[in-house]
Amino acid sequence: MTSTMPTSQEIGMLVTYLVTLLVCVVIAVVSRWKLFNKAGEKGWKSIIPFLSGHTHYKICWKPLFYWIAFVLLFVASLLMQLYPNNTALLVVALVLLIAATVVQIIQCVKLSKAFGHGAGYAVGLIFLTPIFMLILAFGKSQYVGNSVVKEA
Repeated sequence: MTSTMPTSQEIGMLVTYLVTLLVCVVIAVVSRWKLFNKAGEKGWKSIIPFLSGHTHYKICWKPLFYWIAFVLLFVASLLMQLYPNNTALLVVALVLLIAATVVQIIQCVKLSKAFGHGAGYAVGLIFLTPIFMLILAFGKSQYVGNSVVKEA
């Protein structure tokens, strides 16, 4: 007879995972709150999921691209979940994921420029997002504006 009750080790691992996840979420929200304030947006927008992403893109690019990336990821996820054995649709899902990744990379470059940094900082945002977001939020970086809005 096997027991379905979790062991104390499994419970400890779960609690550790959940506490770590909670700390990461709190750090992300706090850094985004501060970042929004630096850019002249209301900080509370960082705690509302879709509004947070929309505002994040508004600061450095165009909010439309947030929604494009969101739809690309949503459709790719649906394709992978609904048709896991259809190779053609999985290839389409992969292409959608790549397109969404390209949008995210461009957004990191635009965010770097919006705070007066260059390509090196953009690479940091791409690969070490939480660390570089904290540096943007709590460092000496100043918001210089959205280059897309200035061009229009």
